[in-house]
Amino acid sequence: MITAKDTIRYMESLQNEKQRKVLMGFFKTGPGEYGEGDEFLGLKVPQTREAVKAVWQDFPLSEVPELLMNRWHEVRLCGFLILVAKFEKLATKRLINDEAAIRGRDEILQLYLQYADQANNWDLVDLSVHKILGHWLMLPTNIKPLPSSPGGGDVKRQVLDELAASPCLWKQRMSMVCTWKTSQMGDPSWCLRYAGVHLHHPHDLMHKAVGWMLREMGKRVSMDLLRDFLRLHAHEMPRTMLRYAIEKMSETERKEWMAIPPKPTGTVG
Repeated sequence: MITAKDTIRYMESLQNEKQRKVLMGFFKTGPGEYGEGDEFLGLKVPQTREAVKAVWQDFPLSEVPELLMNRWHEVRLCGFLILVAKFEKLATKRLINDEAAIRGRDEILQLYLQYADQANNWDLVDLSVHKILGHWLMLPTNIKPLPSSPGGGDVKRQVLDELAASPCLWKQRMSMVCTWKTSQMGDPSWCLRYAGVHLHHPHDLMHKAVGWMLREMGKRVSMDLLRDFLRLHAHEMPRTMLRYAIEKMSETERKEWMAIPPKPTGTVG
């Protein structure tokens, strides 16, 4: 059996001090920055993906938490990508309605949510959440809603609403970036709902995430739906969010949207 300790030992053997320093700067790990205190081995993403490829099929789900709780950023990424690989294996067209596959997907989803705090930088979220949580939103589930929770008895809404309302930036980002997959699969409703929820978020990383997901929704589903959203909200969107949302439009149209004056701070309605 391949264990978490085996995988950690192998990844630590690839440590690269020069690349480590580059990554610590890139992912803002300094005092007061959003990635403060995060520690890196100095591995590039393809190296981590190779480690995942070598082990994921025989890697017990029970061993994944040890990876997710590890001090090293790349080891945590490895753990999340193992969950992605296992989830995708159970989410093929042939297995969509298979009861054993549904139970397996639900178990992976619940493990992912249990350790969501460990996805404590944007790459850990962005490389995993749409492929697990986002895909789960579009698939059958046996997880029951909590009667006392908001979401109208819809367990999928409950899960995303809880993430969106979390004080944790990365969980908030999960609730938005997971909609990349739902838009890819033709459903714009998740993106539009959580873009509205996060419209006035104070953090630049969420401005980018919301704008990015709106852009993807427009590209994958309907540019007219994107324009409808912008007609309602462009005047109150942070400029970074708006700029990301309109990236795939013509230069002329981009200029028209950017020319809409932002609503003055404190304006009601």
